[in-house]
Amino acid sequence: MKILPQQFIVYLAFLSILSGCRANIFGELTPETPTKSETPPSTQASIPSPSPSQPLVNAPITPQNPNFIAIAVEKVGPAVVRIDASRTVSSGFSGLTKDKVEQGTGSGFIISSDGRLVTNAHVVSGADTVEVTLKDGRKYSGKVLGVDPVTDVAAVKITATNLPIVKYGNSDSLIPGQWAIAIGNPLGLDNTVTVGIVSATGRSSSQIGIADKRVNFIQTDAAINPGNSGGPLLNDKGEVIGINTAIRADAQGLGFAIPINTADKIANQLFTKGKADHAFLGIQMIALTPEIKKQINSSTDVKITLDRGVLIGRVVPSSPAAQAGLKPGDVIQKINTKTITTANDVQDIIEASQIGQELSLEINRNGQTQIVTVKPGPYPTSQLE
Repeated sequence: MKILPQQFIVYLAFLSILSGCRANIFGELTPETPTKSETPPSTQASIPSPSPSQPLVNAPITPQNPNFIAIAVEKVGPAVVRIDASRTVSSGFSGLTKDKVEQGTGSGFIISSDGRLVTNAHVVSGADTVEVTLKDGRKYSGKVLGVDPVTDVAAVKITATNLPIVKYGNSDSLIPGQWAIAIGNPLGLDNTVTVGIVSATGRSSSQIGIADKRVNFIQTDAAINPGNSGGPLLNDKGEVIGINTAIRADAQGLGFAIPINTADKIANQLFTKGKADHAFLGIQMIALTPEIKKQINSSTDVKITLDRGVLIGRVVPSSPAAQAGLKPGDVIQKINTKTITTANDVQDIIEASQIGQELSLEINRNGQTQIVTVKPGPYPTSQLE
């Protein structure tokens, strides 16, 4: 009988273990247990993030504004827009049938008085025309300056001045139980407000069923429906803490939002250069447990001596990880001296790193500690299509 190569045996052994995780488009796995990002709070970039010095819409306390929710909505509501996008979809049979025009509605919000808007990528991606409608009824033609499918963030510009704007909060400081207010245009019902709490933070994309994203989502029980996509999620001060983006049909009232610190970083790149850069390592991985260790040791020639760490299950051919010599069965213990315990730890560090920036990985291979230097590369754009 022909003996299979060792790495292939390891890979086959990992298939059953990894089946509970969904591989994202980066060739990396996220665990089924949520972890909170340890990325330090981001600062407001000068372009295009709104400055605290820019005036918000006044919201006096009156009998018509009796509570903090109404006050927050009065402040932010005028800066929340409806986005109607249409795109032509080819029939695939030239001359036989007519091309079909698809139309969709989403939400967005204004971040600068000269007309910069942020929304979801899926709201405007591939759109031929984008119409932006303000709460006061004014309509503008929007230009899509960039979309990032990896985080589902898009940048749109309209030609206008003296527009109302939102103010950003700090999504890295959120804790479950805080108030959450969603504003948008669900099901075509403009200027709808819903309220709830931040149910959880750090929900991985694989956990919520959209494994092709690289985001640690905010979970909320504020009602989010089709059409809310791209609208703001606010805290009790009326500050934007997230972009409403994802819903699950079986979520029983739970919604998800992109943290505003993540969206701000991506939006700045989109407004500046029309695209966002993402570092790519090229591994599939899972958090190591004593049970997984036992399965691997009993079914392969690889001998794992650790009970904790992040186990590499597969290395993408020709990827930066492969070029650096990483192998299936390696256990990542540290990156740049930072102790690693979950796959999200690895993914957060890679996402925060620069393309071409050297990373020092301390790994354990067959019981021996080694240091491997790897340079993340740009995410292969062909996989985004």
